Amino acid sequence: MANANVYLTFFLLLCLLKSGRSARNVGNNYVQEACRVTRYRALCINSLASFSSIARRSPSKWARAGVSVTLGETKNVAHYLMKVKNYREMTGSYKIPLSDCMECFQNAIDQLHRSLGVLRKLSARRFYSQMGDVTTWLSAALTDQDTCMDGFENPRGRQAKMLRNRVMRATCFTSNALALVNKLATSGLDSLNDP
Repeated sequence: MANANVYLTFFLLLCLLKSGRSARNVGNNYVQEACRVTRYRALCINSLASFSSIARRSPSKWARAGVSVTLGETKNVAHYLMKVKNYREMTGSYKIPLSDCMECFQNAIDQLHRSLGVLRKLSARRFYSQMGDVTTWLSAALTDQDTCMDGFENPRGRQAKMLRNRVMRATCFTSNALALVNKLATSGLDSLNDP
């Protein structure tokens, strides 16, 4: 009888482990499926994996998650730009490009906020107009981030190189968010009634 209880307990634990692994694999499948349309797939999967259980197969939820994560990353870079403006290395020839970069990132943050606001209030009646607005704003945010990098094309010094890398990373996030929004737009009105 004791052996039967041990085997039963072992069997139940084995079943629980398999079901947990299976649920995790399903979640991974959701994020991998959603990120298939993005240019920076590994970044997309890593940054959005935690949304799998909520977003599942919903293009509108993946688009919202993508823009939300991008907004957070863009704010982090803007904060970093404010911090490095006082570094000695960033004065002189980098003073004006850094100032331009800070302005570009503030504009990008505004565009991302507008996009997220619309994605939270999608309506069937205005869906295509809303998608047009959001893709325009995300494209503008991407342009702002690219413009920032123009002043740091050939960075000299550690801080300038780090700044360029962080801006490039934010640009990758924005590119992915735009791809997820484009997927939502092409999914059409049916995507508003997702599971």
